[in-house]
Amino acid sequence: MPPVKMRGDGRKAKDPKKTLLRLLGYMKPYTFNLIVVMICVIVTAFAQTKGSENIGNLVDDYILPMVASGSTDFGPVVKYLLGIAVVFGCGMLASFLQAFLMVTVSQGTQKTIRDEMFTKMQRLPLRYFDTNTAGNIMSRYTSDIDTLRQMISQSIPQTVSSIVTVTVIFIAMLRASWILTIVTMFTVAGIMFVTVKVVGSAAKYFIGQQRALGAVNGYVEEMISGQKVVKVFTHEQTAKEEFDKLNEELCRNAYTAGRLSNMMGPVNNNLGYIQYAILAVVGGIIVVASEGTMITLGNLMTFMLLSRSFNMPISQISNQINSIVMALAGAERVFELMDEAPEVDNGYVTLVNAKIDENGNITETPERTGRWAWKHPHKAEGTVTYTELKGDITMYNVDFGYVPEKTVLHDVTLYAYPGQKIAFVGATGAGKTTITNLINRFYDIDDGKIRYDGININKICKADLRRSLGVVLQETNLFTGTVMDNIRYGKLDATDEECIAAAKLANAHDFIVRLPKGYDTELTGNGASLSQGQRQLIAIARAAVADPPVMILDEATSSIDTRTEKLVQDGMDALMKGRTVFVIAHRLSTIMNSDCIMVLDHGRIIERGIHDDLIAEKGTYYQLYTGAFELE
Repeated sequence: MPPVKMRGDGRKAKDPKKTLLRLLGYMKPYTFNLIVVMICVIVTAFAQTKGSENIGNLVDDYILPMVASGSTDFGPVVKYLLGIAVVFGCGMLASFLQAFLMVTVSQGTQKTIRDEMFTKMQRLPLRYFDTNTAGNIMSRYTSDIDTLRQMISQSIPQTVSSIVTVTVIFIAMLRASWILTIVTMFTVAGIMFVTVKVVGSAAKYFIGQQRALGAVNGYVEEMISGQKVVKVFTHEQTAKEEFDKLNEELCRNAYTAGRLSNMMGPVNNNLGYIQYAILAVVGGIIVVASEGTMITLGNLMTFMLLSRSFNMPISQISNQINSIVMALAGAERVFELMDEAPEVDNGYVTLVNAKIDENGNITETPERTGRWAWKHPHKAEGTVTYTELKGDITMYNVDFGYVPEKTVLHDVTLYAYPGQKIAFVGATGAGKTTITNLINRFYDIDDGKIRYDGININKICKADLRRSLGVVLQETNLFTGTVMDNIRYGKLDATDEECIAAAKLANAHDFIVRLPKGYDTELTGNGASLSQGQRQLIAIARAAVADPPVMILDEATSSIDTRTEKLVQDGMDALMKGRTVFVIAHRLSTIMNSDCIMVLDHGRIIERGIHDDLIAEKGTYYQLYTGAFELE
């Protein structure tokens, strides 16, 4: 099998602008919400600015005249303060509405992206899952999507709000004092310089952090699933050392990114205090020197408040840029999955239920009859023809390699006639499972031909091809749900009676009825509460309920004890009756009655024939059977 990538692939980040625009495209369905949010942002910015300006007017128009006249009438002051409170109240309501609407936008966008990711994942070829760890793929659904949520719900709204606020406040500062505005711009230039430098340095570490997190998740997932093996071979220390390396890489990236991003807040705040002191000194000198003609005391107070309000959104922008950079790194990983080339299916021949009369005439029917046919549409003539599904599978001079530089199968030719039982024997890595993977079209051959009832399998729709094949794998996968649900997975419209009949056929019925709730017993964690043999029996029942015309049994009885094997073998013989069957087995006792036994070695068929003939040849099969050497 192709090697699994355990760590990030090291590719450089794509164009962040392109990634951001693509992400924003998912927010189009929420255009109305975003318009309302923008209005709320503007209202909040104006409320904040107007509130600061009103403080200056309060000093110049109310407090100073009262002080000069010695008046004690606070009525006008209270009235004016209530007006200021209303302005701030409107800003608070707008801010609340903005946050409320952005929750809808962020959650809806996340759902759409997750739906598209999962849909795309179902269309990816098996090769993708062979070369990417489950944990690394899962991290795209969890940590990467969560960074997108934070960016959409917080970073983008705050950044836009900060930009609008800076613009509005800048205009208000110019109205208050153009001289002090120029002074402010010098200090702001210093803040921006620091921000650009720090963000530029932190960006690559945030991207590295997301990739390293995917690698850690992949390794942890692998260790959890293989914990028994780790303990059996006492590899706890080795596993810990490898994890420490991956975790150290994650820590190094996260530490550097966090240190740089956290540095910006204190630096910008201190520069803001310096700016505040400079403005106070310069503004005070102007007030005193001009005796209030160039700028009044109230205007100076307004400008000082505005300058603080001006620095705050700039600091927010610098802080949110880090979150946006990290989110874009996560978005790139998400889009990498979504941009993977899907499994190509150019097939046009489909599988249909059929009725076949005594003259061999085939009629398509919607109900399940137990008979199938291949439906060939002929677009040029506008006609349709049917070929009965018999289970005749042939391979002609097939070459195949999982990677271009290494051929796994060499010039493989085989014939499996309807109703025959074909067995594959050979050491691990000889190519037995690879042949069945090619029949399923999990992979496409490099050279040669594979025909199914005389039809090139490339012309058959993959879903219909696989629907005609029942597969029992060596590695059993059970899903969360009841035992009945897991058996019904082979045929979703199967009745309870059909599922029970399939379980009886696989000799799984007896142990199932002894479970706490029988067929309604809930299974979790890949059926961890069951033995490996019991899980295998359920998998065999799952294949049996599908009642397919062709069966592939890949080490189907490898996890079953010898006594149970005899019971299962009887059931399997009944299941295989009248079907074309491919069997892979290490226990040669299970394949002695095969119509043809093929011995593979390094991707080549070196012997073929029935049991007695191969024994008589006294070749590799004879040596395997007599124990001269064993399968590895």
